[in-house]
Amino acid sequence: MNSTMLQYNAQDRFKDALVRNVIVVVFGITINSIIGLFVFTFFRSSVFYNDPRYILYIHLVINDMLMVFLSVSLSVMAYAWQNVPFSFCVILLLIVAKTQTNTLLTLGGMSIERYIAICKPLHHHQICTVRRTYILISLIWSVGVLPGLADFILLLLIDPSIIAKATVCTPAKLYNTPYHEELKKYMSSIYASAVLLILIYTYCRVLITARKASTDKSSAKKAQSTILLHGAQLLLCMLSYITGSIEAMYIQLSPADWSKLLFCNYLLTNLLPRLLTPMIYGVRDKVFYSHMKGIVACKLVIVKVESTKG
Repeated sequence: MNSTMLQYNAQDRFKDALVRNVIVVVFGITINSIIGLFVFTFFRSSVFYNDPRYILYIHLVINDMLMVFLSVSLSVMAYAWQNVPFSFCVILLLIVAKTQTNTLLTLGGMSIERYIAICKPLHHHQICTVRRTYILISLIWSVGVLPGLADFILLLLIDPSIIAKATVCTPAKLYNTPYHEELKKYMSSIYASAVLLILIYTYCRVLITARKASTDKSSAKKAQSTILLHGAQLLLCMLSYITGSIEAMYIQLSPADWSKLLFCNYLLTNLLPRLLTPMIYGVRDKVFYSHMKGIVACKLVIVKVESTKG
């Protein structure tokens, strides 16, 4: 009787894991397919190459594509590959942590660009050049590596022998010391607070400029809406930093409910916020949307012509 029950439980766990992995993979492919359309539009239209606003936007989009791909890969690996070499796991987690921080910092950079465009329009082309935009992106990647690198160094200081071991490749399993929890809180608070202050400052300055301006108020109002959307995206991104606290509140739940909570948190805090990124500029921006619409229409015409010939 007990062996039969264990067999059924094992089958249920396998089916549950399979269903969740399928959902995660489908979500990841869908999100990256949508984002890929925006990336394709950018590289097919040379009008965007010399505009810092679109360069920062496509950097954010590509960063989110990379994050979704690695995040889904790690989620599947947690079920399918239990003994991942330490060095390989650390590299993956380092890149994922890097992309999370890059999102926050890029949102701040995009808000500053909008602030300069509205509040200092005469100096915008002098300050926001393509060269400086790429320098800013390089700085974002340099600074974005710090949280993941700090986790790795702290782990080696605590247990140097772990470098020769294999592990389940999840941050919760690898970085599970109280020191890592405190470090994560401080690092995430610093980055999020800095970006939040930038958003508040740029929004207030754009708001003041919009009220004073006698002309071109529509651009200022649109910039206000964009910065507000950046703020909403920032809050969604910050959900990934408080999921541990949310999960701790439900630690007394049964294992089935606990695993469901982890799965829902992952979808809501890691995958779904990535859909907001392309919508902010890709759909709201008339120039970008018209180019994307033209590319999609052209592809549909080609498909129809080929199907007619066939």
